[in-house]
Amino acid sequence: MLAAVAAFAAGLARLSRHRWVRLPAIVYIDLFRGTSALVQLFWAYFALPLLGIRLDAMTVGIVVLGLNIGAYGAEVVRGAIQAVPTAQHEAAVALNFTERQIMWRITIPQALLAMLPPFGNLLIELLKSTALVSLITLSDLTFQGQLLRSATLRSAEIFTLVLVLYFLVALSITYALRWLERRLAAGRDYGGVS
Repeated sequence: MLAAVAAFAAGLARLSRHRWVRLPAIVYIDLFRGTSALVQLFWAYFALPLLGIRLDAMTVGIVVLGLNIGAYGAEVVRGAIQAVPTAQHEAAVALNFTERQIMWRITIPQALLAMLPPFGNLLIELLKSTALVSLITLSDLTFQGQLLRSATLRSAEIFTLVLVLYFLVALSITYALRWLERRLAAGRDYGGVS
């Protein structure tokens, strides 16, 4: 949820005509896309306490991974909005729509369909990134697999199971988003007229 909120907020801010809105979004996007999620996790968990800010491992994991994926999602939002034909905007202006109405009633609904496939990829990337949180003491699926492997010495079986579990969750995400994409696309085909 944090990733989606960050993606939409930063993506829309990135398109703002106001420099004071656009600049913080650019800094956020470039900072989180330009550094490793692992380094971000370590910095938030080990360096922030030196500055007097202490967060538990779960909070750090959620915030850092959410903001990291949100930065990538912001570019998806920006690109999808910019891909909506300008003729749509011009027609809405001719119909006396306000800028807010144009954005929320014309642009976003059309851009949302274009956002779904990349958002699906980002959700799967987020799923895979959760394995990193074991490095800041959180007990995720990979960490549990490692504990079980240490106790039983059955590496092949345990990590095959972990692999299959990650795959099944990723496959579920993929199919759910494909279903949602089909639902949103229903009724949008106007016989080749766009």
